[in-house]
Amino acid sequence: MVNRDEDQERDGGGGGETVEQSVSSNDEQSNSVDVVQELVGVVEMAAQFGDYRRTQRKECYSLVRRMRLLLPLFEELRDLDSPIPDKDMACLCNLKKALVMARKLLKTCNEGSKIYLALESEAFIVRLHTIFDKISLALDDFSYDELGISEEIKEQIELMSMQLRRARKRTDTQDIELAMDMMVVFSKKDDRNADRAIIERLGKKLDLHSVEDLKIETIAVRNLIKEKGVQNVESSQQIIDLLNKFRQIAGMEETNVIDDPVIPKMFTKSPSLMIPNEFLCPITLEIMSDPVIVASGQWCEKNNFHLPTKDPPPGQKSSPAGQKEEISSLVEQLSSSHLDTQRKAIKKVRMLSKESPENRILIANSGGIPPLVQLLSYPDSKIQEHAVTALLNLSIDDANKRNIAREGAIPAIIEVLQKGNIEARENSAAALFSLSIIDENKMIVGLSNGIPPLVELLQNGTIRGKKDAATALFNLSLNQANRTRAIGAGIVAPLLQLLKDRNLGMIDEALSILLLIAAHPDGRQEIGQLSFIETLVEFIREGTPKNKECAASVLLELGSNNSSFILAALQFEVYEHLVDITRSGTNRGQRKASAILKLMSQSEQIP
Repeated sequence: MVNRDEDQERDGGGGGETVEQSVSSNDEQSNSVDVVQELVGVVEMAAQFGDYRRTQRKECYSLVRRMRLLLPLFEELRDLDSPIPDKDMACLCNLKKALVMARKLLKTCNEGSKIYLALESEAFIVRLHTIFDKISLALDDFSYDELGISEEIKEQIELMSMQLRRARKRTDTQDIELAMDMMVVFSKKDDRNADRAIIERLGKKLDLHSVEDLKIETIAVRNLIKEKGVQNVESSQQIIDLLNKFRQIAGMEETNVIDDPVIPKMFTKSPSLMIPNEFLCPITLEIMSDPVIVASGQWCEKNNFHLPTKDPPPGQKSSPAGQKEEISSLVEQLSSSHLDTQRKAIKKVRMLSKESPENRILIANSGGIPPLVQLLSYPDSKIQEHAVTALLNLSIDDANKRNIAREGAIPAIIEVLQKGNIEARENSAAALFSLSIIDENKMIVGLSNGIPPLVELLQNGTIRGKKDAATALFNLSLNQANRTRAIGAGIVAPLLQLLKDRNLGMIDEALSILLLIAAHPDGRQEIGQLSFIETLVEFIREGTPKNKECAASVLLELGSNNSSFILAALQFEVYEHLVDITRSGTNRGQRKASAILKLMSQSEQIP
């Protein structure tokens, strides 16, 4: 491009036309600087949002990182000696529109309703890809050579454009387990929609399990419905209903959001009150009526806090004595000679065992474990399902874990895992996981031939079944002998399949188990194929922060035992992505990536 001083010299020095051109040129230069400065401001504002809702967190951080990659380009444009041509100014204006859209989306994901964002995850992905398209188009039309942009910046922008194109091809980035839990909770046909465990898991996934989180979410939902509105009235009610379920579990009163004050009524005398974690039950997340660390009630009295009272479920006696009497009667009916009586009793015991820690202790103390174990072998599939699920619920209590195993339940649970209906098989896998928290039970499961049916469920089960099987197999494989059994049972093939089928949302689970398998010589031999190393590098390059951490951990385990794995990873250009993890990965990911880079340095394999 021609320099402004050369224009003046060519026009003969001091004529009026030269002054006019100079003024016009200065205005153009000023406009260019203003637009570039506005672009810098948009990026810097977007980078200040900090944390994002968990359901969109990975994509938001990725979007911010890509926006910040544009800053060096803006700096060079700001330092140009000549005005930016109209064609490129139009590109910058289009880029500014895209970045403003991005900033608005990031703001929504920073302070919007977590429930609404989880419901609208697919719409979020569509908006994100629209932004990617607009950024990519603006960057592709830019005249880098004519403007004299440095080669380094050009290469960086080209890499970013390639990443944007690749990101647009990936259509499914949602959390499948989260989506399924939302579907179950909102389903009017699924009888699991009232399952407290699912709602608690959903609350943890959405970071909506503390009183403070729920106060903030209540405000966000109110703003959403009052100011922005939700087009679908049914969606509005779904959001409010789920919010109230979360509030109920946290010991808060329900709210209609629109009219109720933000601070729950039970806290009106102490608006700044936040319940310490020590006063919450670790299982139910409800405030304990008699926390052992203080005299009963004194914490509550000091803060004018009144413990929430709950009405007993229909047909359930409210007094402790009445509850004990009812449970004793039900336990006795489990051994009835009348099938219909057994069916009603086992269904009721299953329900009660889910409701509270007190019920789990009462059922065990009333002698409920032996008849439940006996019913595992009953030919009626529904009775088997209720029995194994009740034992799963009882096993939440650590003392019950040992008692259940002592009664010989593990081989019977494994038989249900092999032959039961689908829900019974899923809950059998979950029960084996829960029981195997105790090390001695890990050995019993392995010696009772429990690994092969878990591997089979991992291979052919429903999504829920695969997840239950993966959790159990990970826990069991912490035992060296069970690791050998899992490899012998063919665990590697379904794990590799889980890495390919990303719709299942089980990448981290599969990689975590593969890390254990990679510590075994036979396991390394099975998984250490060139295609697997390429898959690991792919996750290191473009996975979630957790994906990257897990994949780096597996690569480090493989490479520590065989340097050829490191060489293979280098051939797939892993080096720069490992460096990136050391700068911006999770803490564990940074440590693993640094250790791999050290191995590369020692092997003198750095490209």
